[in-house]
Amino acid sequence: MSPEAGDRPARGGPLLVACALRIEQVALRSTGRGSPRGTDADGGAYTLLRTGMGPRAAERAVRRALDGPGTDRAAILATGFCAGLVPGMSPGDLVVAEETRDPRGSVPCTGTALLAEALARAVPGRTVHIGPLTGSDHVVRGQERAQLRATGAVAVDMESAATLRTAVRDHPERPVAAVRVIVDAPEHELVRIGTVRGGISAFRVLRAVLPAFYEWHRSSLLPRR
Repeated sequence: MSPEAGDRPARGGPLLVACALRIEQVALRSTGRGSPRGTDADGGAYTLLRTGMGPRAAERAVRRALDGPGTDRAAILATGFCAGLVPGMSPGDLVVAEETRDPRGSVPCTGTALLAEALARAVPGRTVHIGPLTGSDHVVRGQERAQLRATGAVAVDMESAATLRTAVRDHPERPVAAVRVIVDAPEHELVRIGTVRGGISAFRVLRAVLPAFYEWHRSSLLPRR
C-alpha cells in the first residue's frame, strides 16, 4: 500500500519546477520575471527546467538536473498542461496529483491538500481537482480517455509520472508534487494548444501558479510531526 502524501519526510533544498513544452516554460517564466532561475519572495531558490516532450525526455532531463552537489535535497514539482478525464472538467481547471502513476509504478505526492489550497488562493474562481494523475507516452483521445478514467485517474499527461519517478529513485524521501492545468477535457477536445479559447485559458492559469508552488516548497522545508 502506498504511503499517505503527508508521510514523506521533508529535507531542505531548492525547488525544481519541471515542464515539457516551450509554451509552458514561457507561461511560467512570465511570472518569474523572465528568468529560469531565481528566488521567491522569501529568498528560496528555484529553477525552471524544460524537459522536452514525453516520458523518456523527462526522465533524461530530470536525471541530468539532479546529477550534482546538493541536488539530493531539492524538491521537485512537475507542471504544465494535461488532458482531463472526468466529464464536466473545463479548460483552465487545475489538477493536483495525489499520486502519479504509469505502467512502471506509482509515486505518492507530498502536501497535496496544502498545495490545492494555495492554488485556490493563487487562481481564485478556478476549480481544483485532486486525484491520481496517470502517464502516457502519447496524446490520449476518444475512447482511451474513458479507459483511463475507469482506473480512477482524473487526468493524464506525458511527463509527470516519469519526472517524479526519476526524482525519488535514489532519494525516496524527496518532496515531490505534480500540478497540471487542463487544456482539454472530454467535452472540450483540443487540436492544438493556443489556437482556441481553451488553450488560451490554460495558458493564463499557468502564468499564475508559481506563488502557490513557492508556498508548497516552503511548507516542505518544515519539520513533519
